[in-house]
Amino acid sequence: MTEFAARVESVSISGIREVFEAAGEDAINLGLGQPDFPTPSHAREAAREAISEGLADGYTSNKGIESLREAVAAKYERDQGVAVDPGDVIATTGGSEALHLAIEAHVDPGEEVIFPDPGFVSYDALTKLADGVPKPVGLREDLTLDPAAVEEAITDDTAAFVVNSPSNPTGAVASEDDIREFARIADEHDVVCISDEVYERIVFDGAHHSPMEYAETDSVVTIGACSKTYSMTGWRLGWVQASTRRIERMLRVHQYMQACASAPAQFAAEAALTGPQDRVDEMVDAFQERRDVLLDGLDDAGLDVPTPTGAFYAMPEVPEGWVDEVIDSGVVVVPGDAFGAHGEGYARISYATGMEELKEAIEIMQDATRRVA
Repeated sequence: MTEFAARVESVSISGIREVFEAAGEDAINLGLGQPDFPTPSHAREAAREAISEGLADGYTSNKGIESLREAVAAKYERDQGVAVDPGDVIATTGGSEALHLAIEAHVDPGEEVIFPDPGFVSYDALTKLADGVPKPVGLREDLTLDPAAVEEAITDDTAAFVVNSPSNPTGAVASEDDIREFARIADEHDVVCISDEVYERIVFDGAHHSPMEYAETDSVVTIGACSKTYSMTGWRLGWVQASTRRIERMLRVHQYMQACASAPAQFAAEAALTGPQDRVDEMVDAFQERRDVLLDGLDDAGLDVPTPTGAFYAMPEVPEGWVDEVIDSGVVVVPGDAFGAHGEGYARISYATGMEELKEAIEIMQDATRRVA
């Protein structure tokens, strides 16, 4: 008998968290993907009212309060032009749980999950925790995921592939043509497309598209959350949307993991989705301004970086020793290989921080570049 389960031993602590926890209190943190804006006041107030009126004292239904699920369904009809039954939505404890449900419900031991590399750290770990086989696929030079590479990687053992647009860690936004291709691949190969759309509203150039818009079967499982769009990372409220039969299977996992998402957070999320959206637009404009300042600073340092068109990350190629030099100089960034083997030689820089701190960090990164060049 072993002391610990092999599937747990196969995963390690997130490289993002390792860097964050190791940083000093005075460090400028460009490592954590957390907006520096407050949660919209109307979302906070909705939670306070629910608590004061006793509406948030008990369990909600397993899927979540109906009005929240209606708000999510209305969002997809408005933004993607897709009619969604509120019954086909589960409110989850953040997008993280939604991803876990999607993989756990669709992947048998030994089956493969294809995902981008570099890609969000959870894809590899959650696949292993489901006793699945991670199958990372490298990106194009512009750090976008190539549908042809995904299709080439599919075998008889493939259960699912993950699409993440806008992307963490690259900031890349998939083109409409690529998204259409991902939907076709899922349909034709009878493989589930798990579309991680947590950053869907944070797009600077072009527009966000979802595979749900183009799928002709129920091959798409869509992941969403309030964390990034509404600066609600601490509220831990996300959702998963899929066909009735897929939701029913994911609900079997959810009801034993969580029973239901936090009730106060559900009321806050509903208000965020249905209330004024001007704060979202202001936040996106601020991120775009910061992105442009960061790109100019990296260019002045001689670092090559594809222009990120969404989220709030840039992923430049960096010389050997650069990440350690920058961290030692008081700026937290994340080494690219924390996001997969293909991320080696890159670094992820988050600009979800104030402009003054960002400008100070840029100067430090420029100095560090000169020292290691």
